[in-house]
Amino acid sequence: MAGHTFEQYQACADALKKKLPFQPEIGLILGSGLGPLAEKIENPVVIPYEEIPGFLVSTIATHAGKMIIGTLAGKKVICMSGRFHSYEGYDFEELAMPVRVLKLTGVKVMILTNAAGAVNLDYKPGEIMIINDQIMFSGASPMRGRNMEEFGPRFFDVSKIYTPSLRALAEKCAEGSGLVFHEGVYFFMQGPQFETPAEIRAIRILGGDAVGMSTVTEALTAAHMGMPVLGFSVLTNMAAGILDQPLSDEEVNEVGNMVSDRFSAYMEKLIGAIDVDNIG
Repeated sequence: MAGHTFEQYQACADALKKKLPFQPEIGLILGSGLGPLAEKIENPVVIPYEEIPGFLVSTIATHAGKMIIGTLAGKKVICMSGRFHSYEGYDFEELAMPVRVLKLTGVKVMILTNAAGAVNLDYKPGEIMIINDQIMFSGASPMRGRNMEEFGPRFFDVSKIYTPSLRALAEKCAEGSGLVFHEGVYFFMQGPQFETPAEIRAIRILGGDAVGMSTVTEALTAAHMGMPVLGFSVLTNMAAGILDQPLSDEEVNEVGNMVSDRFSAYMEKLIGAIDVDNIG
């Protein structure tokens, strides 16, 4: 079984903190096609993942693979431009590392974004889903193995894994953004292949509104530590079988890039509105 010890997490965080200009308060993890938000970070300090001893390394060509630390809308942020997935060969236990390390650097709130396929027939590409819950039937968990009491309890509640007050704030900030927002359920599939039409029909029956290959391990890791979490899916395509056309990574990135400017402006407004010390 893979995984890390608490001492390894702490050593990684300590090495990262030596490179940081300040203690960050908001952690951002950006998905495919959403990198332009990172360009809005002021006075950035950029740290490639490979320069953080003991940290994971991204293998996805479209993921930048670097930490960006600076200020955004007056908040001290640390942004992961590029994330890690189980389809890259990482075990779920290994995927606990990024959020745990960010927590140890001082991060109080996690914001997760991803590119996802629209399963709900009322959704359209280019729209945004605020994640209000998730479904993961993979049979694995980033908390598998010996529990680390330093982070959280053995058994932990996830009934409000995506913090309701942050979701309400996200909806309020959506006004005037020029984007269409929904609230819905994110369904995790391990990938790297896109889903079959039959799988998409099953996901819809089971209550999934959008489908993707990331985010759930990060949200679970944050929930284990009691961290507030806000999640967004940029709906980059209709899921398999809805339209008579094949799915492609190019389409995902193309639509992500089309909405990235408006979504980045929205995220900047939202981050400025978050009171990290008073989240209900």
